[in-house]
Amino acid sequence: MAAKLIIFTVCVASALAQYSAPAYKPAFSVPVYSAPRAYAPEPAYAPAPYSFEYSVNDPTTYDVKSQSEYADGNGNIKGSYSLLEADGSTRVVEYTADDHSGFNAVVKKIEGGYKAPYSAPAYKAAYPAPAYKPAPYKAY
Repeated sequence: MAAKLIIFTVCVASALAQYSAPAYKPAFSVPVYSAPRAYAPEPAYAPAPYSFEYSVNDPTTYDVKSQSEYADGNGNIKGSYSLLEADGSTRVVEYTADDHSGFNAVVKKIEGGYKAPYSAPAYKAAYPAPAYKPAPYKAY
């Protein structure tokens, strides 16, 4: 019986061997990537010196500030800015920056200056505090 089963299996295998499996066709095309571009260094620009300055003085909103800056075009920058603080003092920051030392700032606080013409009102309760009467109780 086993011999018949082996002979039958060999016959089925030889019958199927004459047929080739269908070729696989992908549903989409394989993406084609281009080679990465070679690194191109950033072009060197000629030194460009600059200088700017601005200031704001608005007495309605108490917005008082200014800034000025100068650069020589070789990486050396020098500048300052100031602003009015909420307590009426003025903060002044003077700074320098270069390729060797980095950014360095000196902060100064100047007392006095531009004061607001009003002060915050003192708190006043709109209603008087309620007065509670003690609850009556019976003495036993």
